[in-house]
Amino acid sequence: MGRSGTGLGMAIVWATVQDHKGFIEVSSELGAGTTIDLFFPATDEIRASQTVSPQVENSLGHGECILIVDDEADHREIATKMLTRLGYQAVAVADAHAALVQLQQHPADLLLLDMVLDADMDGLALYRRILAIRPNQKAIIVSGFSETHRVKQALELGAGVYIKKPYALKDIAAAVCHSLRS
Repeated sequence: MGRSGTGLGMAIVWATVQDHKGFIEVSSELGAGTTIDLFFPATDEIRASQTVSPQVENSLGHGECILIVDDEADHREIATKMLTRLGYQAVAVADAHAALVQLQQHPADLLLLDMVLDADMDGLALYRRILAIRPNQKAIIVSGFSETHRVKQALELGAGVYIKKPYALKDIAAAVCHSLRS
């Protein structure tokens, strides 16, 4: 799982529960612990989960390659599933160095770049390195933290959009569509 103390775990759970029109019950007993129950609506419709909103439908991809760079495995997995569902070819790597190797071997139409990466190279430093070898590389900046000075610097360098984690399917769909078209 992810780094301890980032505070994103329950936020991601809450966003997922909301996206699926569910609810959460929490009960805690001193000395016994805490129980968190997640409830989701059931359906008899086979394809109900396959439908997308008109807003998302207008943002569907056509196999464009998106490189996801995130040091947390669960975030890479969620982003990969979302982008694949939207019709994109998603490739995910865990660190800045793997991203550079991947881009040298296989260009990407767009980066989904987390700002908090390795201790030696964060998202901004990586984006600068990428722009040195691919000056027109499009990128979306993502972070679990508020928009910082470093995020603003990445946007000034040419990254198209900043999205705060956790993000919903409609948010990533709109950001990817906007970034690829600009």
